[in-house]
Amino acid sequence: MMNIISILKYFLRFVTLQGVLTILIIFYFDKYLISNTEFKELIYLNLVEDVERFLPFFNVEIITVDLFLSIMIFIFLIILYSTKFYTYVNELTFSLNRNLLDEFFQIYLLWSSYLFGIFYIFRFENVSRGYTFILTFIVPIILLIFRNPEFLSSLLGRSVTNENYLTINLDENSNFRNLRIITFRKNLGDIYQENLNDSNKIIQDIDEVNKLSKVNLIIINLKKVNKVEPALEKYLIETNKKVLLISENKPEFHTKFIYRQEILENQFFTYFNNDIQYGSKYIIKRGLDIVLSIFGIVFFSPIMLLLGIYIVVLDGFPFHVKQRRVGLHGEIFNMYKFRTMKKNSHELREKLDSLNKSDGPLFKIENDPRILSRLNFVRKYSLDELLQFFNVVKGDMSVVGPRPLFDDDTQLFESKYMRRLNVMPGITGLLQINERNTGEFETWYKYDIEYIDNWTLFLDFKIILKTPFALFSKKIRGL
Repeated sequence: MMNIISILKYFLRFVTLQGVLTILIIFYFDKYLISNTEFKELIYLNLVEDVERFLPFFNVEIITVDLFLSIMIFIFLIILYSTKFYTYVNELTFSLNRNLLDEFFQIYLLWSSYLFGIFYIFRFENVSRGYTFILTFIVPIILLIFRNPEFLSSLLGRSVTNENYLTINLDENSNFRNLRIITFRKNLGDIYQENLNDSNKIIQDIDEVNKLSKVNLIIINLKKVNKVEPALEKYLIETNKKVLLISENKPEFHTKFIYRQEILENQFFTYFNNDIQYGSKYIIKRGLDIVLSIFGIVFFSPIMLLLGIYIVVLDGFPFHVKQRRVGLHGEIFNMYKFRTMKKNSHELREKLDSLNKSDGPLFKIENDPRILSRLNFVRKYSLDELLQFFNVVKGDMSVVGPRPLFDDDTQLFESKYMRRLNVMPGITGLLQINERNTGEFETWYKYDIEYIDNWTLFLDFKIILKTPFALFSKKIRGL
């Protein structure tokens, strides 16, 4: 089943590349490589002459320059796909280079030599040398983007070089630190735990680090241990992060799940990635977020302008606030909101703590005295959240996801609550279309986990469509 899926992925990527590169090359050829139609006609005549000489059985009436260019791309992709370095990105290989230049130049050399060879053999005369040189760079960049989803993800704001990893029982001088999956990421720290059967301690150590910094990859050296404790195994599977287990013996698991296993230097490497918003899924979701957020900024710009002016007239600058919130995998970011409270209102939380009607890390009080005059309706209909479309454009948030909490609130999280940090936080979500006014953090958590366990793009669309109705619902009041 997995082989069929892999073959389908390769085929779809091949067809997509064929279409993209063919359209690009034909457009670029007509627009830049030749200066007039006479030169293209000369190339056409050369092609017809070659076909009549070497392929006399071929019907020359169907010969066109555009057809030749498309066949040229097809043959090149066949050659490219026959090379293992392009079709397979193995993160469990050694790499001493933290950038993608080596990969780019391998593709560049193959493409440029092929291009110049084709142009010489088939007598592509009078083509622009300058634009041909530029073309040698354009195609490899496109091929590199399609080769590795992480490269495209980095262009959309989620670069692998900005990800962090945490190790457990991995020596500082271990040669395994040169693995590709590690060298491209930053080291958050090293934990040493003699008793690998103490699941609670290991989980606690990981969560403590995650409360302070984002953790994208967890690496555990099991050494001679070949069985992971059930509690730790469950935690690693549900954590929605990348996990790498290194062991001298082949590990055994209590539950069935998808993982990849390789043997390197007589060690078993077991790798699994349960990040539901990663790779192609992240690319699609991120692309949708960018489109929707730009539309939201344009559509709501009159309201945002009037609201900003009103706040400035009422209480002076600034008209917005930046709040430190916790994002994907524990990353700290500044969330934007229109300022509906008095200045430094967050510092008054301790004085008003006795009036707090919520539990857990939530803080909500009725008739909050910190709210500015006549701005209750702004909070009721969540108009103060409109500035978060800019957070979405920046890549800090998604349109749909769990609401991000303050970083000091995250310190109060128990282990089970850390799961809500493993997807992009959002402007709206399941909570907002069901029980927006709840003061029970368990209710927040229930909807967050339901969203994580059932996330699909279709679910995001449903939440987006239901959000306007929830705003004006009498049963679902604003926060």
